[in-house]
This record gives sequence, structure tokens and C-alpha cells, in this order.
Amino acid sequence: MIIYKDFITGDEVLSDSYPLKEVDGIVYEADCAMINLEAVNVDTGANASAEGGDEEGVEDQAQKVNNIVYSFRLQPTNFDKKSYMSHLKGYMKAVKNKLKEKGASEETIAEFEKGAQKYVKEKLIPNFKDFEFFTGESMDVDGMVLLMNYREDGVTPYMIVWKHGLDEMKV
Repeated sequence: MIIYKDFITGDEVLSDSYPLKEVDGIVYEADCAMINLEAVNVDTGANASAEGGDEEGVEDQAQKVNNIVYSFRLQPTNFDKKSYMSHLKGYMKAVKNKLKEKGASEETIAEFEKGAQKYVKEKLIPNFKDFEFFTGESMDVDGMVLLMNYREDGVTPYMIVWKHGLDEMKV
């Protein structure tokens, strides 16, 4: 299995155990699912009726969560278009610098810059109102902000991560 980490923050943000699709050579889309987390049932061994407990009044504390958000402890955050674009400009510069540090070729860096600009212009800006935003567990806003949207069916959520902003860790 491969765990993908945001190479700026070190936060784990995704793994290949989710269906990944590379889009335009610039992002990965990972299909998510809403899952039910069951309530924790603590059995102390005591007889609730003998102890005066209320056996029938206990509410089920199960909750529905997004499996990727839950698994990687992603934190929701908010952006308006102006603040997101400002963040993205700084983030893309940090990714470019990190790629240079890693010894990426000028061609790779140029492809990243051109691809990212095109993706932002054609896919992010026109659909901005449809996205939900998440940071990694550290909540470091200088790192990658993951985007969540829904497929055409309006039911299936998917997460978008910047391909060039990831380090792979094999486990």
C-alpha cells in the first residue's frame, strides 16, 4: 500500500487503497464514501436495571462520516474565492521550490506550472462554489488544501489532491 503525504506539512492525506484517477497529469481524484461509525458500547459488567440505569433511554451515537476525511483526520476549513486563490498562489510557489529541491527537471516544473494554471482556470474557478475544503491533520494552512466535490450523480463524493505536492510512502 502507498500512503500519500503532503510534502510541505508531512500530513498523510490519501492512500492507494481508495480508487485513484489521475486527471490532466496534475491532480488525483479519489472516490470517497459516506460510512457509518457505530457507537462505542462500553460494557462494565454491571446490571443496568439493578444499578438504576436506563436501559431503553440510551440513544445510538452512530454518525455518518466521509471515509477519507475520517481515515486521514482531515480538518474542514473555509475559503472564499479570493482567499483560496491567494493561498493557492503561495502553495504553488512552495511546490515549485520543493520540486527544484528534489532535482526535478525544468521540463517537469514547466509542465506542472502550465498544467496547474490550466486546471485552476478550467475546473476550479468555474466550479468554486461546489467545493468543500480540508487541511491535513496538522491544520497547517501553508500546506495542501484538499478539495471535495460530488460526481455528476450528486451522491458520490470525491477528493482532489495536487499530484506534485505529494510524497509517497510504501507500507
